[in-house]
Amino acid sequence: MSLTDRDQGAASTPATPPAGGRPRGLTVADVIRAVTTGPLPVRITAYDGSAFGPTDAGITLAINSERGLSYLLTAPGDLGMARAYVSGDLALEGVHPGDPYEALRVLKDEMRLRMPPLAEGLSLVRRLGWERLLPPPPPPQEALPRWKRVVNGLRHSRTRDSNAISHHYDVSNAFYEKVLGPSMTYTCALFRSPDDTLEQAQAAKYDLVAGKLALKPGMRLLDVGCGWGGMVRHAAREYGVKALGVTLSRAQAQWAQAAIEREGLTELAEVRHLDYRDVPPQQFDAVSSIGLTEHIGVRNYPAYFGFLRDRLRPGGRLLNHCITRADNHAPHRSGAFIDRYVFPDGELAGPGRLISELHDVGLEVHHEENLRQHYALTLAGWCRNLVANWDFCVDEVGVGTARVWGLYMAGSRLAFELNGIQLHQVLATRNGPEGANSYPLRPDWLP
Repeated sequence: MSLTDRDQGAASTPATPPAGGRPRGLTVADVIRAVTTGPLPVRITAYDGSAFGPTDAGITLAINSERGLSYLLTAPGDLGMARAYVSGDLALEGVHPGDPYEALRVLKDEMRLRMPPLAEGLSLVRRLGWERLLPPPPPPQEALPRWKRVVNGLRHSRTRDSNAISHHYDVSNAFYEKVLGPSMTYTCALFRSPDDTLEQAQAAKYDLVAGKLALKPGMRLLDVGCGWGGMVRHAAREYGVKALGVTLSRAQAQWAQAAIEREGLTELAEVRHLDYRDVPPQQFDAVSSIGLTEHIGVRNYPAYFGFLRDRLRPGGRLLNHCITRADNHAPHRSGAFIDRYVFPDGELAGPGRLISELHDVGLEVHHEENLRQHYALTLAGWCRNLVANWDFCVDEVGVGTARVWGLYMAGSRLAFELNGIQLHQVLATRNGPEGANSYPLRPDWLP
């Protein structure tokens, strides 16, 4: 296919080149023709005045600068698009930046890329200018690449884990209050109906966890990776449980402890800024891990689940709630955008791997369920909140970071809907002598 095989919408050449540029007889629209195939589902416009794609498309991708084009060319795929979008060099018109879900859905379903033959690719680069293949500095929101993070320690060392958690969770408590809503809960909710509010669904999730753990007044609960203390406060307030939560985020711990004091729960609830590995050597009646396993590293599962087992009394229950791959053969490490902008060093495994690892440390798995569709609904709710509070969020964290969150949450919603990733809750017990665990013949949290 040559650069002129397709004619889809007007593609004009500017009368004068952009500042600092020089005419080469090649437009950005020509580049788009060369690297796509089939009809475009969106309109693409460029800083040089050229355009390609249907004029009546509901969504337009606007490449606003030469730097934006260089981002796209030097890091093909989601990383280059993220760099251009976060920096403002690429705009999505027709969707709100707090929820670009529809644009991502259309691009995922209908836009088809191609690799030009070698000769055509070399000709394209010569005409475009070799300087376009010099990578511009990434936006400030981007984390170091994996190979450079060694300055912060080995992968999943305490220092490096702390830095990774801070990158994601210490953005701004005020920002999270607007996006997450009053529950300040940053994990998958449980929807009895699609019409449930986020607050109703988050309370239902905490009740589900409490039910699976069979929480009763006077019991002791350890919640690792407790976030802003939602489960800790819910367990103390609704079930009379004495609950300890730990988090590597100092900002989360400060917010959570203030909320505990504000709600009059200090006799029952506590949140500490602490690595889970430093939890005092005592045993609890129940342990919950809600959204922490994603940060542990798959090779560390044996040590992690072994540590949680040791914190359970014989007969106690563990509830592990985490995002997983859809199968056990998928790669553990995340894609470039998620790794550099959202969860540095995050890793996911298939549900079978989780269950095997739990069994291998001596825990007995009794129940598992997939809440994949619930997470899609949760993310849609968070995006609605970001849209509704966009101006405040931009003032709080900057437009680049706000764009990261809109892109990340909308993209994650799509991934859950398409079964690219899942959310599994796994319930296990630490058995006592001769297999005793007090687990009932049928689940005791169901009607």
